[in-house]
Formats: sequence, structure tokens, C-alpha cells
Amino acid sequence: MQEILKFLDQLMRHNYREWFMEHKQEYVAAHTHFNQFTEQLIAEVGKFDPSIRDLTVKDCTYRIYKDMRFSKEKIPYKTHIGAYLCPHGKKSGYAGYYFHLEPSESEDYSFGNMLAAGLYNPTPSLAIAIRDRIFNEGELFRQAAAACAQHYHWNDNAKYKHVPNGFPEDDPNAEFLKLKTFTIAAELPDEMVFGDEQRLLKFVVERFREAKPVNDFINQVIEGGCW
Repeated sequence: MQEILKFLDQLMRHNYREWFMEHKQEYVAAHTHFNQFTEQLIAEVGKFDPSIRDLTVKDCTYRIYKDMRFSKEKIPYKTHIGAYLCPHGKKSGYAGYYFHLEPSESEDYSFGNMLAAGLYNPTPSLAIAIRDRIFNEGELFRQAAAACAQHYHWNDNAKYKHVPNGFPEDDPNAEFLKLKTFTIAAELPDEMVFGDEQRLLKFVVERFREAKPVNDFINQVIEGGCW
């Protein structure tokens, strides 16, 4: 991963088209490297989550070119790279597993090197449906949350101050019902990122295995279609 982060770090410092075109081969090498790792990740995660098995790298990865229409910083390229493994691919709207690399000094810096799972920014109707299931099947959800509690944390930055209307304030799952986005994140230590890649692969796969019950809980709501 060191080669990939080195390129992203340089891109962060020279984020304009002329530099990018002069260093296009470095980008191609970093992109190819990341895609190869993603391919291995799909294969390994698919061993415990069948919904991932038939994905391609293209189903899971993103363009480096930035959509500047919605960005305050008018820079043309992303300074991070990521892969999102979820049923039917990244645009499907399903909960999944996310692997993210980003130089710590990035102008777009938000995450750094990290792992995530769950569902980001669901539609209002889907968010209500997920809360309904948490309310009605709270013990099952707590078990799913407990399975990943050692290494993951919930996105408490996107949370209502109070339990949404329709749910009791004293519900045992009140803190989960307050969530606006149902995502969990885990640290990706530097010693893993810059160490042996097979060791990194094993580390990421084990963390994703821990997150599977949360994804399953959310995706069963999505597959139910009553939202």
C-alpha cells in the first residue's frame, strides 16, 4: 500500500491536471495495485458472505476524478482511494464493507486509513424502516452490534439529540434509534497498511467478518422492501 499512498500524497501536493498527466503512469501503477488488492478482498470476503462472491473490481471501486460541481475545493482529483463491497455493487444502496486509504495531510482529509461497514446516508423512508426493526428486534440488533464492538465505533457525529418521533425515549436501543446514518468505522493501523500485504488482507477480512451481522441486519430490511 505504500506505493499507493505515496502517489496520493504527491497528488495532494500537486492537484492539477498538468501534473497528473505527467505522472499518469504512476497513477496507473497505483490504481492497478489497488485493484489487485480489491480483487483478493472480494474473493476472501465472499468465502463468508455469499452476497459478495460475484462482484467485480469495477463494481466496488470509484473514479479518481472529482465532481467539482458539489465541492468547495475546486481541485480535479480525489486524494483518497476506496473499495465498497456490497450486494449488487456500490450503487445498489445496500449495506456493505468499505476499505479506505488517504494521506493524513490530504486537503480533503476526513477519514485517513480506515475500514467501515453498514449503510451511509439512507433515504428517510429506509432509515425509518431500519429504526422500526431495531425497535421491534432490539435484542438481535444488540447482538449484531456487540459482535463488532471491540474494534468498531458508531458514527455518533450523525445523530439526533433525541429519539425520533414514534419511539419511546427510554427504549433500551435509544442511542441506536438516534442514528441518522447506520455506519461503523474501525482503525486501520499504520503497521498494517505499510507492512506485508497478505497480513493486511487477513486483518481487513477479519474485521469485515466481525461487521457482517450489522450488514445482514440492515440488508434484510432492504430486501424486505416495506419502506
